[in-house]
Amino acid sequence: MADWATFAVVPEDGDHERYELYESRFGAVGLDLDLLAGPDVVLPFLRSHDPARHGWRDDVHCEGAVLLDPHRRVLLAFVQDGPTTCMRHRGAALDLLRHAWPGWQVRWTYDGPAEPRAYLGLDPGAVRDPRGEVHPGAVLAPGDEELAEDDPLATVVTVGTDRCHLVAATEDHPVAEGPALLERLDSAPEHGRCGLAVLSGLHVDPARRRVGWWLLGAQAAAYEMATRWPGWTVEFWQDRWQEQSRAAGDLFAPPPVDRLQALVDVRDEARDHWTGRRGAAARGLTRPVAADDSGALLGIGFLPDVPADLVPAALLSVDSAWRRAVRAAKGTA
Repeated sequence: MADWATFAVVPEDGDHERYELYESRFGAVGLDLDLLAGPDVVLPFLRSHDPARHGWRDDVHCEGAVLLDPHRRVLLAFVQDGPTTCMRHRGAALDLLRHAWPGWQVRWTYDGPAEPRAYLGLDPGAVRDPRGEVHPGAVLAPGDEELAEDDPLATVVTVGTDRCHLVAATEDHPVAEGPALLERLDSAPEHGRCGLAVLSGLHVDPARRRVGWWLLGAQAAAYEMATRWPGWTVEFWQDRWQEQSRAAGDLFAPPPVDRLQALVDVRDEARDHWTGRRGAAARGLTRPVAADDSGALLGIGFLPDVPADLVPAALLSVDSAWRRAVRAAKGTA
């Protein structure tokens, strides 16, 4: 098992053809928290990883990716798991990220690793699954244990204004199935309405032959889903789940988000992450790699060790971003 992450870094002179490519076997775990350390920490941190000797991983196996272009001050990123993919924390995490990278364009790549490749002028199709297979998620019945989680791995599918289904968000987004999805759901259990903080959603209006969908992670070929629904109008709402709430009436009403509390939650998680609670570890461990204690490394667990001398700057970035985000949320920035 692995949580592969790919890191592309454009040289400071902006020459895309000489981009650097790195990877980490478990680097997608906590990647959005890593990024809250800001450019001065993240750039050397990414370059401390192993070169990706076999090139780009495809969008089936890549669980997270980052592209940094210091010349144009562009950050592209996505992960499949973390506070940025949690409805309760999504807005706060992206706010903190933008405040941690002032003056940079920060963009989420809903199409996974294909978008950084396109940015570099490379063929995005090279990371597609050559088989082009769609892997549907299982339909969830009322009472399924996954639905008891605070952040269930589920996709809400609303049909018209009278049907609501939940599908496991562990495979492709249901929108990738095309109209065949409706046949699959004809005999599926209904949930009446959904009040959960789910990971993604889809609204189908059969009468008008319109589809709208959103997600908080990434989906291969996200911007090409209209081809899966010939004769239908397909709108990609990116992470705007509110669009489904409006379209589906009262079928989808997720819990309200406390933005200030969410900012505290993400800040605290980032501080824990950068002080050693990386991966499966319950606590951090600092250990020297030289007799004079220089080059000390911090971390224990699945994730790569972090040079300990980067940690104070990382924590400063997290705290500074939090203060600015709170001021903006209160309207006092």
